[in-house]
Amino acid sequence: MNIHSSTKKLFVLDTNVLMHDPASIFRFQEHNIFIPMVVLEELDHAKKGLSDVSRNVRQVSRFMDELIRDADQHTINEGLPLSRIEHGPAGGNVESPGRLYFQTRQLKHLLPEDLPGQIADNSILSIVLALSKEYPDVNVILVSKDINMRIKAAALQINAEDYHNDQTIEDIDLLYSGAMALEADFWEEHGGKMESWQQNNQTFYRIHGPHVADWYPNQFLYLDDESGFEAIVKTCDGETAVLQLARDFRTKHQSVWGVSAKNREQNFALNALLDPDVDFVTLLGTAGTGKTLLALAAGLSLTMEHKAFLEIIMTRETMPVGEDIGFLPGSEEEKMAPWMGALMDNLELLGSRSGSTDWEQGASHNMMMNRVKIRSLNFMRGRTFLNRYLIIDEAQNLTPKQMKTLITRAGPGTKIICIGNLSQIDTPYLTATSSGLTYVVDRFKNWENSAHITLRRGERSRLADFASDNL
Repeated sequence: MNIHSSTKKLFVLDTNVLMHDPASIFRFQEHNIFIPMVVLEELDHAKKGLSDVSRNVRQVSRFMDELIRDADQHTINEGLPLSRIEHGPAGGNVESPGRLYFQTRQLKHLLPEDLPGQIADNSILSIVLALSKEYPDVNVILVSKDINMRIKAAALQINAEDYHNDQTIEDIDLLYSGAMALEADFWEEHGGKMESWQQNNQTFYRIHGPHVADWYPNQFLYLDDESGFEAIVKTCDGETAVLQLARDFRTKHQSVWGVSAKNREQNFALNALLDPDVDFVTLLGTAGTGKTLLALAAGLSLTMEHKAFLEIIMTRETMPVGEDIGFLPGSEEEKMAPWMGALMDNLELLGSRSGSTDWEQGASHNMMMNRVKIRSLNFMRGRTFLNRYLIIDEAQNLTPKQMKTLITRAGPGTKIICIGNLSQIDTPYLTATSSGLTYVVDRFKNWENSAHITLRRGERSRLADFASDNL
């Protein structure tokens, strides 16, 4: 193995990086990559199965096979040039000046004898130390998604980093919120050239000004004063935008399936959920902000009152909070029932508002359940949903790849609602900045047929609000 000293860095990849992103070997631009033999062994043990991790491992193996297929031993020792076919808008070959090195000989560096931990982790740490000693002019860096691995590396004075390429944004506080407060002098600055008109009982404004360029389609704008002005950006082109006055769902006679908006963000959410021109809605918020209730209420209204959809389909990632309860008997819906407590709780609440007697409430509940179907994520691949209202619950636990698989199931007339709480991620190696929910919020914000809103205030109960703030 001949690693030339240069300004390039040498990244040693942990197994979990390759399992997390199969294309990670192509993500380090001009820098070189080193794969220890123990990593290849761990990949080999994880290649069987139907999980996303197993699929990723098999894809990594295919990438490496393409790179090594026509190489001889000398080429492998000198490092394989990293290149791949990109099927983007431009197309064609994209050559990365970096090289891929495999461990082709024994590398030894004594670790502390009392160093605890897994044998595989210690082998990787030992290899990084050996490379640093053998190539003192090369900046050797361990890349791992495992926090404890990085802590052990730091204790041994080894340079270690997290894998950042999967992060949609650098800081979760920068994530698009879907709503923006206007300046107090907004009308003084923009009112002079404003045009207004009414169409289909809706009020529209055409606004001109420099601030328009910072708006997004279906973004919610409001004035935080006694005027109560709330509007939705329908179109924006350069310094011209068309705003639509938002409907007010706070009053009882404007309620949706018996549910009224309790605050501004909930009102914005109902506007987006009921808009026939919006095909994709994302709702973020902590526990008790009303995400599931609003999505279900809007879905029942559109499906049963307006006949816009044939049925409501609800699915979620089955990640347990505590110990797993094992295999469950029954059909797909019966197996999913324990995971759908939030759905059942909200359906019970919505059903209780449908009648004054127990018989009316029971009949309403049965009628709703006939239109609400529970489906498992495991059986989504290859399906196409036509004229369905699809709710993806706990979407923060999905990877960007899983989210793409689900959203591409949508056929004509289908509306998808993604709801989740980025502070409650249960999937290993996923963070708020790399979650599939964060990914779609950022990627869809410029599309005119999508809308997003972050719900801020909890409306569950005074007990839940106090617990959320103080525990």
